[in-house]
Amino acid sequence: MSSSEQPSTAQSTVSFSKWLRYPASLISYVFHPLFVPIFVVYFLIYIQPTAFTGFSAGQKLQTLIIVIINLSVYPLLTVLLLKAVKFIDSLFLKTQKDRIIPYIACGIFFFWAYTVFKEQDRYPNALISYVLGLFIASSAALLANIYCKVSMHAIGVGGWLGFFWVLMINNSMLMSWPLSLVILITGMVCTARMVLKAHPPFEIYLGLVIGLATQIAASYFV
Repeated sequence: MSSSEQPSTAQSTVSFSKWLRYPASLISYVFHPLFVPIFVVYFLIYIQPTAFTGFSAGQKLQTLIIVIINLSVYPLLTVLLLKAVKFIDSLFLKTQKDRIIPYIACGIFFFWAYTVFKEQDRYPNALISYVLGLFIASSAALLANIYCKVSMHAIGVGGWLGFFWVLMINNSMLMSWPLSLVILITGMVCTARMVLKAHPPFEIYLGLVIGLATQIAASYFV
């Protein structure tokens, strides 16, 4: 699941300087959808002042490790394994066909993580809601993949933005600067995907809508 997703059949006619491709590639790697859950949960554990109140340092680290393994490492290993057995043509997931099994696998990992957190009373609803949103987003992306190669990057940052919006609405803590920062990151990532011609604008906008809508929907279930 590399940041170097290949162009779709219909691309924007806007041309960008080749020098913009270097920062665009860097942004795409740093904010790869595999890393976004780590950033979000790190914020909840170590920066958000109330979500993990009462957790020891060891419990906080354990929670972060669970997230890293289930939401990042397992999806990455799945793609590597699929490539090794030639079930997919490229680690870059260039085609809609290549993305089918990874979406299904991610859905399984996300649902498992959601179940683990939900069945233990000590975990805050914010964490449970975010992971449920990821599961719903992976399911929605699988359906959207039937029609187009929706941007995974846009889904990732869209979910990040949607989750922070939910935090702002449901919590008394000051979320203006975190939300503003994520809005900036979302714009940078979506622009980077256009600069790299990885997707036409529609696939990026669709990814943003999926990410945003699924986090907002998950907040109503939890």
